[in-house]
Amino acid sequence: MEPVDAIPYPRERPPAPGALRLVQRFVNTVDYEHGREALHSPARLRALLVDLGLLPAGARVTAADLQAALELREALRSLALANNGVKTDVVLEAELVAVVGAGTATLESPAGGVEGALAALVGIVYTATADGTWPRLKACRRDVCGWLFYDRSRNRSARWCQMAVCGNRTKTRAYRARRAR
Repeated sequence: MEPVDAIPYPRERPPAPGALRLVQRFVNTVDYEHGREALHSPARLRALLVDLGLLPAGARVTAADLQAALELREALRSLALANNGVKTDVVLEAELVAVVGAGTATLESPAGGVEGALAALVGIVYTATADGTWPRLKACRRDVCGWLFYDRSRNRSARWCQMAVCGNRTKTRAYRARRAR
């Protein structure tokens, strides 16, 4: 895959709300269709996690941290595909502590560094599951896409990140397959 610094978000849909946007930005760091990878080095992972506000600027990031991040990214994508009707057996685990204050409750990782940052992403998914916003964060069903988008439709029926691109290509391929029979 070609290394890149950032992959632009499709403009057709607004990003996910609140902290769920951090998960969306983290997962959307690879463009399978065009072979672009934003997390191509520990330095790029550090830059992303700092930008997301999950890691201090001077934190150490190793190749093992990068591997763990890439594995989490694909696990999150699988779970978002499950939100779009694709079966998965992926389970996320992270050590998190509930912090409850006057009118607030958050999940925080006792770990620091990259491990803590990745655990924070799992905590966001947990919180979004509890508040009902997680099922709306979906991965595009087009086989070469998998881009995460937030389904704002009333009946939660969106399937593709962009109807004009992925939806059209999927429907055209299905039409041609039916005509070829």
